[in-house]
Amino acid sequence: MKTRFVLATATLAFAAAPAFVHAQDTIKLVNVLELSGAIATAGTNYRNGVELAVKEINASGGVLGRKFETVTLDAQSNSGVAKAMAQRAVDMGAFAVIGPTLSGAMVVSAVETRRAEIPNFTGAAAASITQQGNPYVIRTNFTQTTSMPKVARYIKDDLKASSVDIIWINTDFGKGGRDEFLRAAQKLGLKVGADISSDQNQVDFSSAVLKAKQSNSDVLFVYTNEEESARLARELRKQGYAKPIVGEATIISQKAIELAGDAANGIRGHVALTPDAPTAVMKAFDEKFQREFKVRSDHNGIQGYSVPYIIKAVSEKIGKVDPKAFNAALRDTPLHVKDYPGILVSVKFDKNGDPDRESYIVEIRNGKQVVLQTLPPNNPF
Repeated sequence: MKTRFVLATATLAFAAAPAFVHAQDTIKLVNVLELSGAIATAGTNYRNGVELAVKEINASGGVLGRKFETVTLDAQSNSGVAKAMAQRAVDMGAFAVIGPTLSGAMVVSAVETRRAEIPNFTGAAAASITQQGNPYVIRTNFTQTTSMPKVARYIKDDLKASSVDIIWINTDFGKGGRDEFLRAAQKLGLKVGADISSDQNQVDFSSAVLKAKQSNSDVLFVYTNEEESARLARELRKQGYAKPIVGEATIISQKAIELAGDAANGIRGHVALTPDAPTAVMKAFDEKFQREFKVRSDHNGIQGYSVPYIIKAVSEKIGKVDPKAFNAALRDTPLHVKDYPGILVSVKFDKNGDPDRESYIVEIRNGKQVVLQTLPPNNPF
């Protein structure tokens, strides 16, 4: 099954670019993404974004006369599998590896791409990923160190809260976010009431919701995966939880909204990227993605779409297709959407590979994200 999928993916890229003759004439991107398991939604959307951009770029002539070739390997939402797939990607001669999106998997798989000295894009959010001195990691998502202060500040200043409860998922992703949120809350003098952990794939959230209700803080902050977020949202409504619910990208993702139904309405969250951003380029992307895949994108699809366009922008800027030169040139180089519309949002990556750009506070209304605020980059460029 996996082999058939890899062949099918490669065929898709070549179909978009019939001029391919030899593999060395192409720019090989290997997706090591979760197409099955606990976070298959995130991995699939990310992959779809990559493939849509590759199709467009190849159809318009490629990058410096070279077309993209893509291969996709299923990381299966498993750290051990991801590490093995990353090594396989290296053996394939990848220009860059894309993924995984699972934080724990990214930590171990990045060892392989670092050894090979090739760029490794990821949507994983754990702060530790870019704090380990790996010069080849490029994060398309916000690090928790960037996003959590924005969330805590919104809860305190805009919602006028003095206390907050937390429900988080006990994984590398969840613990990293929870720890960064606690630090940000403490700096702002925001009191943390109930600190409630949950498990990956947890189905029953009745006890967690009861603890939050009994704590009676002003706001509930949720930091769990998409599927768990939807189950939690339904349980919160079932038990009549009436305080504001705030989260990050997962609880306000399209998948969580679909699974939660009406229970998602009223939930607010901070998101680095949203298809509802009030810009012409994002509106065009949103329409293209829905037309291509028959579903709406979330932040993962947007991230994936931006990767080939980032590679194109920087490679054309330096005048060559070279992974090491690309990796060096990307850092501390502002990329503005007016010059490179395919990146969708202007961005600047720091020396660690973390992005700085504007982000959004959204609220779910009638099953859709509505942008309430646009937050500027932490360090405007």
